[in-house]
Amino acid sequence: MTATSANTKPALSPGAKLATDFGPLLLFFLVNMFAPVDPLEKIFVATGTFMIATVIAMVWCRIATGHISAMLWFNGVMVVVFGGATLWLHNADFIKIKPTIYYLMLSALLFFGMWRNKPTLKLVLESAYPGLTERGWVLLSRNWAWFFLAMAAVNELVWRHVPTNVWVSYKLFGALPATVIFALANVPLLMKHGMGEDAAADEISQMPPEG
Repeated sequence: MTATSANTKPALSPGAKLATDFGPLLLFFLVNMFAPVDPLEKIFVATGTFMIATVIAMVWCRIATGHISAMLWFNGVMVVVFGGATLWLHNADFIKIKPTIYYLMLSALLFFGMWRNKPTLKLVLESAYPGLTERGWVLLSRNWAWFFLAMAAVNELVWRHVPTNVWVSYKLFGALPATVIFALANVPLLMKHGMGEDAAADEISQMPPEG
């Protein structure tokens, strides 16, 4: 993606955006797996690292592009709030339930926008998809709303029934690939409703940060 004017800094490339959105998650996984601390304490060290990495990603995005996207703000605030509760109360349940709340809130916002006939995704991503028709926005919002609802249900099932290490692995090797695959699955819809092939394929760089 390129700069929109001489007075704005260039947007992050798709690869850089993925690193911003998902790099903190990778660090979360690596620290939880390999931190040389008591196994019961790894999740707390990993959570602290996750919080710091998320804030760094937001600052980097601000420096590189001149702004922080609404989705990155939303995810960053939730990471800090639920991560902070996890560390303050020394209870990993808070960071585990964070994706559930995150996905439910996104799903509710999208369904609410559809109910009001004002697709929420259009407010957030219209500049990225300028050629998408109104019908395309409705369908895209519907798809992501149901996807987020399903992801909330899956996260609840996983974190309540598996060990912490398995849940952390699920976030990286389950939730993240599912999000990428779902974004790619929506490319034909984007192309059908007004997007060019290259712009539609760029959806993967516009997907929300992980929950």
